[in-house]
Amino acid sequence: MPTDTPRTVLVTGASSGFGALTVRALADAGHTVYAGIRHTAARNAPAVADLDRYAAEHGVALHAVDLDVTSQDSADAAVARVLAAEGRLDVLVHNAGHMVSGPAEAFTPEQLADLYDVNVLGAQRVNRAALPSLRARGEGLLVWIGSSSTRGGCPPFLAPYFAAKAAMDALAVSYAAELVRFGIDTAIVVPGAFTSGTNHFAHAGTPADTERAAAYAEPYGTLLAGLDKRLAALVPPDADAAEVAEAVVRLVDLPAGGRPLRTHVDPGRDGSEVVSAVADRIRVDFFRRAGLEDLLTAGSSL
Repeated sequence: MPTDTPRTVLVTGASSGFGALTVRALADAGHTVYAGIRHTAARNAPAVADLDRYAAEHGVALHAVDLDVTSQDSADAAVARVLAAEGRLDVLVHNAGHMVSGPAEAFTPEQLADLYDVNVLGAQRVNRAALPSLRARGEGLLVWIGSSSTRGGCPPFLAPYFAAKAAMDALAVSYAAELVRFGIDTAIVVPGAFTSGTNHFAHAGTPADTERAAAYAEPYGTLLAGLDKRLAALVPPDADAAEVAEAVVRLVDLPAGGRPLRTHVDPGRDGSEVVSAVADRIRVDFFRRAGLEDLLTAGSSL
């Protein structure tokens, strides 16, 4: 059964999309929430103002904190601010991410490195800032916002983003076993391709090597131009990106040790849930054969 204990939560990448929906849903559920937003006094000042208005109008504990996951100093400062204000941090939600679209060959190695810096290394920086506090208390929860592309339907021309999300998933799975003896849970939320309700497709990056990108125009140009529409056609018209935020709230409210490793929110049903069930069961079986049963929680597989 869900617990009624309010928790202190830090959510990265909370200026828009899943992050903005999640901080509001968590605050509405009675938790004290810090929305990690970069450039709070500049580019994202309107998002901060909107957050403050929401908190005032709804009477909830929702605060913006300047957090750029590409900077360890910023991650350290954000976590320190939460700890100074609240005396504790219970939950991290790794949501910060960036999408790109285009032929894989046309992205420079530097572009891929930048994408990994946000989607993978960003989570590592925030973990390094926050985990000492969680480990010292012997409790906590890491929620990772993944992608169904890691194990489900994987359309072309989104390769750098999908590769980064797969790397983050692998990192999350390893952390699950390495933190369980500290009493820290791991939960991976797996959204499908929500083509509305987020800014992923609208703000997607493009290849820097325009010459190579142009070489794909003749054989693939029509497909590239209509890729978002193809994906949107797979999603039921009543699909709501807020379902992802609601899934995070349910996970946070569950008692420690009883949370599932994966929660799929995929109205397009691209097959990720099926493959993940097999993959996670194999992991459980391997851990048991290796004598590592105590590193598994009740929700390690379906």
